[in-house]
Amino acid sequence: MRRKLPARMAAPLAGITAAALIGGLGYAWPRPAPAAAQAASHRSTGWSQSWGAAMQRPIAGGEDEGPNWSVEGFGDHSLRQVVRLSAGGSKVRIRLSNRYGTRPLRVAAAAVARSAGGAQAWPGTTAALTFGGARSVTVAPGAEIVGDPVPLTTAPLEKLAVTLRFTGATGPATFHRFTTQPAYRASGDHLSDEGGGAYTRSTDALYYLAGVEVTGGNGAGTVVAFGDSLIDGVGAAPGADARLPDALAERLAAGRDPLGVVNAGIGGNRLRHDSACSGEKATARFARDVLDRPGVRAVLVHLGANDIRDTPGDPCLRPGGPATAAQVIAAQRQLIRAARARGLKVVGTTILPMKGALFPVWTPQVEKNRDAVNHWIRTSGSYDAVLDADRIMADPADPDRPRLSYVYQDGLHPNDAGYQALARGVDLRALR
Repeated sequence: MRRKLPARMAAPLAGITAAALIGGLGYAWPRPAPAAAQAASHRSTGWSQSWGAAMQRPIAGGEDEGPNWSVEGFGDHSLRQVVRLSAGGSKVRIRLSNRYGTRPLRVAAAAVARSAGGAQAWPGTTAALTFGGARSVTVAPGAEIVGDPVPLTTAPLEKLAVTLRFTGATGPATFHRFTTQPAYRASGDHLSDEGGGAYTRSTDALYYLAGVEVTGGNGAGTVVAFGDSLIDGVGAAPGADARLPDALAERLAAGRDPLGVVNAGIGGNRLRHDSACSGEKATARFARDVLDRPGVRAVLVHLGANDIRDTPGDPCLRPGGPATAAQVIAAQRQLIRAARARGLKVVGTTILPMKGALFPVWTPQVEKNRDAVNHWIRTSGSYDAVLDADRIMADPADPDRPRLSYVYQDGLHPNDAGYQALARGVDLRALR
C-alpha cells in the first residue's frame, strides 16, 4: 500500500501513483561520432528548440499532482504559460500540439511577451504571434503547427509569457501532466493584459505548447533530456527552475555554450508499455519527442526504473508487469539505434538507488534487475557517455539507498541539491 504523502508534497510529485522512478547520469569519455551528421538538422533549419515539453493524452488530476484542465478543455478563455529559455536568439516562434485532441483546435489569437513574474508581462514587450500570416489558426486533431518567427531578442535563461486566446469550446486538451511552473487562466479576452489580475486560476500542468524555438543567435543546436520523472523534475521545488534539465541549461549558459536544452520527460514513463497516467511508451514517442525537434544533436536518456519496479495494484502500471533487465536493455538499444541513425550523441543513465522509498517500489528482485541494467550501461560501450546517478546519489553507508541530503521527502526522487549534483556530473563535451 502506498503511503499517503503530506499535502504540501502534492504539486511536486506529479502523479506519484504512477511516479517514475529515477536514475541519472555519471560520465565516461565520449567516443568519436560524425560531427557533420550531428549538426545536419540544425544547419538545415537554423532553429534550435530553447524550451520544450512532451505532450500527453488528457487525464484527470489526482491527489498527488492536483487538478488540471485537460479533460474539460477551454472555452471563452485566455491561457498564459511561462517558459524559461535555455538558449537565446534574435527571433522566436512557438510550436502548438493538438496530438490528442478530439476536434480541430481553434486558437483565435496568440501573443508572446517577456515575463514579469507570475502571470504578468513586462510593459511594452507584448508581440502578436501569427501562423502563416494569420492571427488565428486551426490545428487538426493529431497535428502540430509551428508559428511564424517574431523579431524578439532573447537571452539564455530568460522567461517568456506565451498567451493563447480561445473563443469556443476546445474539447479535451493535449497537455503535459506535471510542471513546476503554473499555467494561468482568465475568462474572456485578456490576451494583451500586462497585469496578471484577470488570471485568477492556475494549475501545475501545461497545455498545447510543445516548444519555443529561437534563431539568429549563437545557437549550436539542441540537447533533449528524455525520460521519466528524473527528467520531468519530480521532487524539485515549485517555481525554482531546479530540475535536472534546468540545472544543465544553467551550466551551459555559464560556460557560454549556446545549446538549447529541452525537457522531454514524463513522470512514470516506461520503455515497453503505454500508460494512461504516464504517456505513450518511450520507444513509441522517441521520434516525436527527440528526433523531430529542430536542431537536435544530443540526447540524454533516462528510462527503465518504471519497467523493473514492482508496485502491485498501481493502475498506472497497467498493462504489463515488471520487466527483466534483458528486456530493459533491449529497449534501450532500440533508442540508441534510432538516435545513431540521425547522427546524434547519446548519453545513457544509471538507475538511482530505490531502496527506502516511502511507497512500495523495491524488492530484492528489483534490486537485482537494477544492478544488471546499471552494469550494462556503465560497461557495454553502447552509449557515447554515461552519467552515473546511482553512484552520485548513493548513500555511502548503504549504496542501495539514496543519500538523505540529496533526496526529496518521498525517499526516492532528488531534491534541488540532488538535481544540482546530477547536473554537475554531466560531461558537457559529450553533448557537442
